[in-house]
Amino acid sequence: MEYLLVVGSYLVGSIPFGLVLGKAAGVDVRAAGSGNIGATNVTRLVGKKLGVLTLVCDALKGVLPMLAAAWLVEDGSRRELWVALCGGAAFLGHLYPLYLKFRGGKGVATALGIFLYLSPVAALIDALFFVGVVYNWGFVSLGSLTAALMLPGLVWLLSGSVINSVLAFGVGALIWVKHRDNIVRLMKHEEKSWKKEPTGRDGHDQR
Repeated sequence: MEYLLVVGSYLVGSIPFGLVLGKAAGVDVRAAGSGNIGATNVTRLVGKKLGVLTLVCDALKGVLPMLAAAWLVEDGSRRELWVALCGGAAFLGHLYPLYLKFRGGKGVATALGIFLYLSPVAALIDALFFVGVVYNWGFVSLGSLTAALMLPGLVWLLSGSVINSVLAFGVGALIWVKHRDNIVRLMKHEEKSWKKEPTGRDGHDQR
C-alpha cells in the first residue's frame, strides 16, 4: 500500500492547477508571460485572486498526500519515512508532471506546503526570508533561491529530523536546478523585477 501512496502522491502533484485556473479565465498560461504554470505567471496574466488560488492549490497538493500517508500507514516507526516520501513524490509531480509531458513548475509553492506540514516553524521563517528578499530587491527568483538555500538548515535546527532534513536538501537542490535560467538572468542583470522593468529581455516566473 505504501508504494501506491507514493505513486498516488506523484499523480496528485502532477495536477497543473495554474494551467486549469488560467484556462478557466480564458488564458493558456503556457503560451503567455513566462510560460510557467505557477502562481507568479498566473498572477501576471489573470490577476491576483487566481494567482493566490493557484498558490494555495499547489501548496495543498504537497500537504494532502502526506496527510493520507500519516493516516493510512499504521507502523509508527515507518510513518515518518513514508510521509516524507509522499511529500517528495508530490513535489516531483509538480516539477515533472505526467499530464504535461514532464514540463512543470518550479516547486516553490508545493515546497512551502510540504514543510508547513513537516516543520511549520522552519517553513514560516523561510517564508519570511523569501518575503524580505523580494521586498528589498524585487526579484521573486532571488527570494526563491534564498529560501531554498536556507530550508535544509532551518528544518534540521528546528525539527532535528534526519529524514525531513534530507528531503529539504533534495527539494532545495531541485528548486535551484529549476531556476537555472533565472540564475543566468540575475547574473546578467536581465531578470524581471516586481519593482521595475528589466533592462534586458523579459524574465520568467519562479513557481
